[in-house]
Amino acid sequence: MTSFTAFRSRIDIIDAARDWIGTPYRHQASTRGAGCDCLGLVRGVWRTLYGAEPETPPAYTPDWNERNHSAEPLLSAARRNLIERKDGRFLPGDVLVFRVVPDGPAKHCGIASGPEQFIHAYAGRKVVESWMNRWWRARIAGVYIFPGAE
Repeated sequence: MTSFTAFRSRIDIIDAARDWIGTPYRHQASTRGAGCDCLGLVRGVWRTLYGAEPETPPAYTPDWNERNHSAEPLLSAARRNLIERKDGRFLPGDVLVFRVVPDGPAKHCGIASGPEQFIHAYAGRKVVESWMNRWWRARIAGVYIFPGAE
């Protein structure tokens, strides 16, 4: 088990995520500068902060959870490896999980970089810092804290 006592700060999380800005979108990838998807970004920031990832995600297709989303694998993995924030608010450095379709599966994630911004990667783009507008806020399915970033 990884020790989180050496964790630095929420600023370290944001700095690590911002280092990925401009990385091209590549499905299932997680290599800064070469390519990543939204989960790959979070995985890469984890590796920067803690070293080895706590688990390796299984292979998944771009529509991986659209047919049967009752299991909610992205939310389940977040709950296993991060600390769930149950009050619905988020702070800079928290991991945000979204439902792109309101009644659909949770299948997108990013990292809050401020009270109105977050960093994420999505198909056809690259890693960017976006405004947390009403559209995104309405689709938050879960907020999670990296261990040690209380």
